[in-house]
Amino acid sequence: MLKWLDERLGAGHWARKGLKKVFPDHWAFLLGEVALFCFVVLVATGVYLTLFFRPDATPVIYDGPYRALRGQEMSAAYESVLRLSFEVRAGLLMRQIHHWAALIFVASIVVHAMRVFFTGAFRKPREINWLVGVSLLIFAIGMGFTGYSLPDDLLSGTGLRIAYSVMLSIPFIGPYITFLVFGGEFPTEGIISRLFVMHVMLLPALVIGLITVHLGILWRQKHAQFRGPGRTEGNVVGKAFWPSQVFKSTGLMLLVAAVLAALGGLVQINGVWAYGPFDPTAVSGPAQPDWYVGWLEGGLRLFPAWEWTLFGVTIPSAFVPGVVIPGLVFTILALWPFIEQRITKDYEVHNLLDRPRDVPWRTAVGTAGFLYMGLLTIAGGNDVLALTFNIPVEGITWFLRVALLVVPVVGGMIAYRVCKELQVGGDHPLRRRRGTVLRRTTSGGFEEVH
Repeated sequence: MLKWLDERLGAGHWARKGLKKVFPDHWAFLLGEVALFCFVVLVATGVYLTLFFRPDATPVIYDGPYRALRGQEMSAAYESVLRLSFEVRAGLLMRQIHHWAALIFVASIVVHAMRVFFTGAFRKPREINWLVGVSLLIFAIGMGFTGYSLPDDLLSGTGLRIAYSVMLSIPFIGPYITFLVFGGEFPTEGIISRLFVMHVMLLPALVIGLITVHLGILWRQKHAQFRGPGRTEGNVVGKAFWPSQVFKSTGLMLLVAAVLAALGGLVQINGVWAYGPFDPTAVSGPAQPDWYVGWLEGGLRLFPAWEWTLFGVTIPSAFVPGVVIPGLVFTILALWPFIEQRITKDYEVHNLLDRPRDVPWRTAVGTAGFLYMGLLTIAGGNDVLALTFNIPVEGITWFLRVALLVVPVVGGMIAYRVCKELQVGGDHPLRRRRGTVLRRTTSGGFEEVH
């Protein structure tokens, strides 16, 4: 059969060359594969869920087996999620695997991006792939949010109301964009079907396209690799795609699927029956979104209620934390390869990676950014913290406001100092420098021997 195909397509030469392609043998390069395999699980479970979900906001009366909500009016979308959870065989398992896969999908993209950032893998000639990766992160967050909003429960409905308000806060064009997306004044019956189309068609198509481009560029260019014996800017040291990398990736795919299945079967998540159907007059509390949009929620909670008037148009307080700050974050992230080129005047091709200690200022900037985003994410659950530790929510909010200005700066300075110590000592900063040992003296004491 293979000979028959080769005679007609001439793919034998390409296949032999592709199977011999060398991959660096380091665990850090598998982080991107974890994201890829999570996406495969998302597609598989999403197809199953699509067969039973009803993207319709038409009011219905629930008469299913869950007694706490029996006889209540709810949307057809929420009612279908309840039936999917309690009546469809393996429906709840598939829902929870899908949700866990979404969380880990975005998390693995973030960790993979951090690896690329701290090792300098975004430098020439890989700037295009960095832009593709940042776009993948944005679309992955969009997929997560649209899917999180589809059940039309009270918690996800609250998130939609926040998104509506943020979109509406954009000066001049906000009302037009909001009407275009939501189809009218919130809440609207058309938003569920629109989110469904975005979640199962538009965003997955964009993600699949970007993944294809990402892998194509990765295959075309040489793999970046860590420095080591025999490794230069012009070669790649590692294992061939077949059979070593294929078997390693296959094993990782099975492991990722097994972990997601275990989480979906054993760890409950997003129990929408406990929240109840969406009611525009009610807000569940304490409430917080999934972690990948928690930092956006945290910015809205921490930013003061300042409003300005520009050319007779009032700019709501949600505009800066909801639109300006996220826009700056992703703009700086996307343009970072070019920003670093301008700062360092380094326009050379780099196929060897840096250790974080090798470029202390970049590591310091990355650490400060990570701490900044982490504090915003924590702020997204300030009401949960207040309830858990019995602390006034105002106190937690003010503490996080101060920490947001102080902690990233201090953390960046500490990271810079640690990198400098690692450069000098060549080992962990808390260990003794290489070449120094302790020796017991005849008197029972100790002395340093270099």
